[in-house]
Amino acid sequence: MQVRMQTSLTPRLQQSVKLLQMSTLDFSREVAQALATNPFLEESDDTSVTDRSSEPGSCDNESGHPQDAPDTELGDNSLDTSSASAAPEIEYVATRQDDAPTYSGDYPTQQHSDHPDSDVGQWARSNGTLQQALRADLSSYPLNERDRYLTEYIIEALDDDGYLRVPFAELADPQEFSPPVTAHEWEVALRLVQQLSTPGLAARSLTESLTLQLQALPSGTPGRQIAVRIITEALEQLGKCDYAKLAKMLNSPEDKIQEACLLIRTLSPRPGERYASVDPSCYIIPDVQVRKVGRLWVATSNEDAVPKARLNSAYAQLFHNTRYSERSLMAQALQEARWLMRSLEQRTSTIQLVAQAIVARQQTFFDYGEIALRPLMLSEIAEELGMHESTISRATSNKYLASPRGIYEFKHFFSRELATQSGGTCSAVAVRALIQEMIDDENPKEPLSDVVLTRKLASEGVVVARRTVSKYRAQIKCPPAEQRRKPMHP
Repeated sequence: MQVRMQTSLTPRLQQSVKLLQMSTLDFSREVAQALATNPFLEESDDTSVTDRSSEPGSCDNESGHPQDAPDTELGDNSLDTSSASAAPEIEYVATRQDDAPTYSGDYPTQQHSDHPDSDVGQWARSNGTLQQALRADLSSYPLNERDRYLTEYIIEALDDDGYLRVPFAELADPQEFSPPVTAHEWEVALRLVQQLSTPGLAARSLTESLTLQLQALPSGTPGRQIAVRIITEALEQLGKCDYAKLAKMLNSPEDKIQEACLLIRTLSPRPGERYASVDPSCYIIPDVQVRKVGRLWVATSNEDAVPKARLNSAYAQLFHNTRYSERSLMAQALQEARWLMRSLEQRTSTIQLVAQAIVARQQTFFDYGEIALRPLMLSEIAEELGMHESTISRATSNKYLASPRGIYEFKHFFSRELATQSGGTCSAVAVRALIQEMIDDENPKEPLSDVVLTRKLASEGVVVARRTVSKYRAQIKCPPAEQRRKPMHP
């Protein structure tokens, strides 16, 4: 026999934890599913929810009987947001939320009119695909049935970038054509597709795509012939921006090489990108909006991003007047409906408190940008709000705020601190912003190496190693110095 202590979460707390870490889109889908399956829930036209004290026969146990005692939840994992240690700014914001403008992301706001509540046409539009565009152009060509099938196989095999990465032998089953398709027929069909729509499509490599784009330019375009030679003979040197070696390899003046390289930079390495469809799930709906009130930046909840749901009091009252024990499934549905409504309120309140605590510490960021972002840890917010650090982590995951500077994830404001020569600290985000500024202001003919960037940061009082500078430069997606060297106009 063994004596053991074990921590367990109540079903209600498990639901709260699950909903808190969801993104706005996932949370909206979860609530929508509950509205569709739970008879005690209904969609509300306003943001108000049924107050617990006004509910008839509030039942919190599994059997559905009335129960006045609150749920017992674990202290360290509690999601209670009524902490007395909240910042004064948070109390000030709570009195001004009615004046805050709302932002509903990419979804239409609900309007009281004779029109349907949800009009997909308000926020969705039809985007033509790459295949549809090519078929539309192909329809004007008088092709026989065999040639049309060949071109159709090629069009269907194109990827999102517009490339044909499938060999001819794998495009179609040889038994589908009689006589079998020859390689020459596939080549003819491919050349036809490559002449449709945007130049560079249906290419089998980057070299072929860029060459097709150059061939589509007028023959008198300056640097066109040399650009074709660079792409076919010295594409690797082009990627390294080694213009002197290019001039030597092609036996051409360096000014002509630079002219050709400038022309190549106008081409698209992914010609099919313009037809790419956007996945609706990648849209961001901010949970909080940040605005300036007087001299302070404050955070207000985005009410339009919160699902509109409430408890159907009429159904709850009718069920309360019946015998609970004879309807256990309905009692469970009512219990789940009440839990969901409380979790919704708790989730909104927690996100609001965490957002305002972040904004209160990052006032300089909203005034001056990322260069003024101060170091911040999850433990600081957890200590101030009296919550567990894991709760803060869940409340900041997949949550976003909208501000005049753009839309940012909550996690963006948490950055480790770096020491300075003056004895103070600065955030890693601020260091990346400094590196970006230095690169933006550099001479294109003589880009700054990582060693030079390290020295310039040291002159600004920020002491970091060269490998750290290389890592931060890669994080802001800036190539090395030799690849940033740009050709100048001759």
